[in-house]
Amino acid sequence: MSFKVAIIGRPNVGKSTLFNRLAGRKLALVDDTPGVTRDRRVHPAKLYDLRFDVIDTAGLEDAAAATLAGRMRAQTEAAIAEADVVLFVTDSRVGLMPDDRTFADVVRRTGKPVVLVANKAEARGAQGGMLEAWELGLGEPIPISAEHGEGMPDLREAIIEAIGAERALGDDEDDDDLAPVPSAEALVGDDIDDPDAETIPEYDATKPLRIAVVGRPNAGKSTLINTMLGEDRLLTGPEAGITRDSISVDWDWRGRRIKLFDTAGMRRKARVQEKLEKLSVADGLRAIRFAEIVIIVFDSTIPFEKQDLQIADLIIREGRAPIIAFNKWDLVENPQELLAELREKTERLLPQVRGLQAVTVSGETGRGLEKLMEAVDKTHRVWNRRISTGKLNRWLEGVLAHHPPPAVAGRRLKVKYITQVKARPPGFVLSCTRPDAMPQSYVRYLMNGLRETFEMPGVPIRMVLRASENPFANRAKKKR
Repeated sequence: MSFKVAIIGRPNVGKSTLFNRLAGRKLALVDDTPGVTRDRRVHPAKLYDLRFDVIDTAGLEDAAAATLAGRMRAQTEAAIAEADVVLFVTDSRVGLMPDDRTFADVVRRTGKPVVLVANKAEARGAQGGMLEAWELGLGEPIPISAEHGEGMPDLREAIIEAIGAERALGDDEDDDDLAPVPSAEALVGDDIDDPDAETIPEYDATKPLRIAVVGRPNAGKSTLINTMLGEDRLLTGPEAGITRDSISVDWDWRGRRIKLFDTAGMRRKARVQEKLEKLSVADGLRAIRFAEIVIIVFDSTIPFEKQDLQIADLIIREGRAPIIAFNKWDLVENPQELLAELREKTERLLPQVRGLQAVTVSGETGRGLEKLMEAVDKTHRVWNRRISTGKLNRWLEGVLAHHPPPAVAGRRLKVKYITQVKARPPGFVLSCTRPDAMPQSYVRYLMNGLRETFEMPGVPIRMVLRASENPFANRAKKKR
């Protein structure tokens, strides 16, 4: 991108609404509650012919560094340092507040180009609040309505003037980042063009990888990602439920581009009452659907809570490839005994993805992160696996000879053939007589056989039963 724009201001002035307007999508959570945004979020943005990265930030608050508000302010200051131009947002409806004046001085001292934005200018009586913004000494306020899209041409002109026409209007080489996001349905399983092809394309290890990190509140998700990145990119602390938005960050691991999604902690549905927490959980679910690999962070000191298993089951039903990270391993007193117990519980409590990869890690110290990423690479290869129709049917022939399907109501079920029609996750179609009568136990037997024979541990497998066409079904009708 040619330049970066940071949106700052005190809480509840409409920064996230403006961020969503510039990003062209509702990415950041928006609510009337002050202080919704906590982490800084970066996303490609477009304002008419301008292309840039926009950074959403937490509301600037005057607080001690050790407090949550103080750590949020540190994130905002990092965004200002990273940006080329700052959009300082005020609320035209209420006019200037003491915090506006305080933080205007903070921004002025940075020496960064500043555009003063008077938001909510569509409201009745907003003219006075907009004119009041002149007192900040940051230049002419630009009246806009981020909610309704008013004043965007004036904002464009102000950004060009602040950063210079040559920098603002320079050629952009990365327009692909603004392409629309694929729908969740397209990611459930990718169609295989020619299931009968014997030549299977090799796994492409150069393609970017999308990883979501999920779990209960305070399991250590943000700390784990910060340690991976080697910087305090995400807000962390002892308080539960700090993360609200699903924040995506880019990372490079062994030369491979990776997009990591940090998500809000997911509590039991009965406990989620507040609207804001519901929005946070919904945002996390969208991140799961968009990801390919999902790392489920368990707290090693209290593993396998009911909510942990429900999160894992949701990921499996969505068709994502799960990996368990037993975090806070540095706090465990008897690691060998606990490890054996956790492995037994993993196999027993999550039988639907037999062979699930589970790694012990410490987000605080960084121990086990290389093993975790190696497990991610291995699982992603399995999740993308393709098996030719010839190999599948040779395997099926042996299975049927050894263990044919049972008879139902005195009539034996016949299985004709099997083929793989989907990948990511692997999906198979089994042609047989009377699919509705096929016992689920036999279907599970076939799926477990596929796992063992073709080495597909730890990923969901889909199998659909279809009745084979009867070539004589329409012959009687033709004779009439």
